[in-house]
Amino acid sequence: MATTALPPATPNDLLGVTKTLDLLAPRWSVWVLMTVSSQPLRYAEFKPRLPWLADGQLHPRLRHLTNAGVIERTEYAPRHVTYGLTSRGAALLPVLSAIASWGDTYLEKGLVANKHTGDMEHERIAPAQNIDDTVALLAPRHATPILFSLQARGTATGKTLATESMPGYGLTAVYKPLERLVDDGLVTASGSGGYQLTASGRALTPVFEAISAWATSPAPDSDARRTRGQGAALSQNRSGPWATTPSRLPGPTVRSAAAARPALTTTPPNGPAWKSGDLFSHQIPAHPMSPAGGPRR
Repeated sequence: MATTALPPATPNDLLGVTKTLDLLAPRWSVWVLMTVSSQPLRYAEFKPRLPWLADGQLHPRLRHLTNAGVIERTEYAPRHVTYGLTSRGAALLPVLSAIASWGDTYLEKGLVANKHTGDMEHERIAPAQNIDDTVALLAPRHATPILFSLQARGTATGKTLATESMPGYGLTAVYKPLERLVDDGLVTASGSGGYQLTASGRALTPVFEAISAWATSPAPDSDARRTRGQGAALSQNRSGPWATTPSRLPGPTVRSAAAARPALTTTPPNGPAWKSGDLFSHQIPAHPMSPAGGPRR
């Protein structure tokens, strides 16, 4: 069992990653970000693109993302206001690509009949849904610190994880979040009283690397002046086990949108080009999918 201590700079990565996950975690935040990724939109223009989102849900998401400095509100006249990505928000698109890639590869998928051949195949999940479902696994409190500890150590006991990942809590408090991570397919018991990452958990490396790189990079001066409220001021020191891994999963294969439908996003480096058909062509499942070999949604 590995017993080496965590690298001393890891808290810089951990802080940036957890704050970024908190930014993305509120439901529909990712969908709103991707909707304005190609052009600024007026408030009324969101409705046809996010038809299931009530007015009472859209405004808090826009305010949350504006306060975080990734969306900019521009007022041209009292009744002419647009929302668009800041340069900081545009830099987040490759991060969303890495998250979508992991979700598309590792999250469970239901089986559906191919409408042309009738053959059963895994259903296609919209990139925004893959991102939402992945963030839902990583954002709960203590989940990411535990994953960081296991990435650094390889194998660790519950006592070690409690000490490193949940300081100030009782030693038994770690077992509830550990149980959730085991149920989600990211952690497994090692059989010798310890825990370690599963293959799916280890494959999160490019996700955490991408998040850490974005979170620890300085915001452009123009964005910093626009940011207000609770936008995260993160460490600029990039280090730790997730930040140094060079590989990244390829973006998921997505089909082209109909020509008549406007593009919703630009093409981020090393990532997919999301278009309206890609983002909204799949119904959001009303119930969790049945397990199909991957971490649960």
